[in-house]
Amino acid sequence: MKKILIFLLFVPLFFSCQTQQKEEQNHLNNSLGNLYSLTEAQSRSISPENFTGEKGKGGMATLKEGSAAHAASELGQGWKVNPYIDIPPGDTFTLADIEGPGVIRHIWMTPTGEYRMMILRIYWDDETDPSVEAPVGDFFLTGWGQGNEPRITSLAICVNPRSGFNSYWQMPFRKHCRITMENISEKKGAHLYYQIDYQLTKVPEDAAYFHAQFRRVNPLPFKQPYTIVDGIKGKGQYVGTYLSHGAFSKWWWGEGEIKFYIDGDKDFPTICGTGEEDYFCGSYGFEMVDNGGPDGRDSYTEFTSPYTGFYYVRGAFGKYRNRIGEYRWHITDPIRFDHDLKVTIQALGWKEGGLYKPLQDDMSSVAYWYQMEPHNPFPPLPGRDELEITPE
Repeated sequence: MKKILIFLLFVPLFFSCQTQQKEEQNHLNNSLGNLYSLTEAQSRSISPENFTGEKGKGGMATLKEGSAAHAASELGQGWKVNPYIDIPPGDTFTLADIEGPGVIRHIWMTPTGEYRMMILRIYWDDETDPSVEAPVGDFFLTGWGQGNEPRITSLAICVNPRSGFNSYWQMPFRKHCRITMENISEKKGAHLYYQIDYQLTKVPEDAAYFHAQFRRVNPLPFKQPYTIVDGIKGKGQYVGTYLSHGAFSKWWWGEGEIKFYIDGDKDFPTICGTGEEDYFCGSYGFEMVDNGGPDGRDSYTEFTSPYTGFYYVRGAFGKYRNRIGEYRWHITDPIRFDHDLKVTIQALGWKEGGLYKPLQDDMSSVAYWYQMEPHNPFPPLPGRDELEITPE
C-alpha cells in the first residue's frame, strides 16, 4: 500500500516535469505547424535604432547623435535618424549585449567594403573565447567578396539582392549573449545596417550552443587534405558546411572526398563521402561546360535549395580558373558526436590518362555545429594578408 501511495505521489511530479520540458521546447521550436501555439516568450530586437533591445526604446535617436541626421533633418526624431553604424579601422563594435535566458531567432545585415576584413564573433554566457568567429561574408556564404554576392534561398541562410545577409540559425543561450564586429581593414566599415531578432524565453536543459569556425589554406600543400574543422571536444552535432574553392588548374576540380572522424577515429573516418559535388548534393560536375562561358571561362548550372546549393563567380580573376561556393546543411541528418569531431575534404581533380590529380587550390570554409560548453578555443584567425583575396 505504501509503495502505491509513493507511486501516486510521484506520478504528478513526473508529468509536471514532462509538461515543463515540453513547454520550454515549444518556446524554441517555431514552425508553420505550431504558430497558433501561444507561449510566455517575449520578442525583442536590436538595431542601430535600439542598441539595447529594451521595450519601448526604439527610434529614440535625436538629430544630435543620429548617423542619418542630415537625411532626417527636416523630419526629426522618429524618422530613421540612426539606421546604421560606421566602424573605424581597427575598432570592434558590440552589435548586441543581451541578458538571458533567450534565443537568437534571426540576424540580418548588409555590410559594405571588404567582407573578409569584417570579423563576426559571438560569445555565449561568460566565455572569453568566441563560439562563432568568421569573416562576415564567409559566415553568410559570400566568401568571394563584395560584388560577387550569390543568390541563396536556404532554410538556414539567405542572401537576397544585393547584399541582404540573413541567418535563421536558432541560437539559444542561458545567461548572456554578446555579438561583435571587428574591422581589421585600413578603411572605415561604412554604413553597416543590421537587425538582431531574439526572444527572452526559457531554455531547455538539452539545448546546445551554436558554433561556427572559419579556416583558409592558400595554396593547399601537395597531397594534403584540407581541414574544415578539428579540435572539437564535447558532445554535439555538426549541422553545416560552407566551402569556397578557388581552383587554379585546368580541368575538373571536385573529385575530393569529405571525411568525418567521429569520437576517436584515427586513420580512417566513420563517414566518407564519394566526391565534393556529391557531398554538396550535385552530380557530374554541376553540368560543367569547359570554356563554355561568355568570357571563355568554364560554366556550370547553379542551384540553391533549402539544404544545399552551388554557385560560381563569373569572369576572369587573376590566376583563378574557377571560383566556387557550395553549402550543405545537415538539418535533417546532423552528424552526432559524443566526444570529438574532425572534418576534412580533399582537393582532387583529373589529369590525362583517367588518373586523379591532387590539387593545390585556395580552400576556405565555415563549419557550423552545436555543442555543450565549454568548447575548445579556436585556432588563431589568419591575419589580414592571409585573409585577403587578391587577383595575383
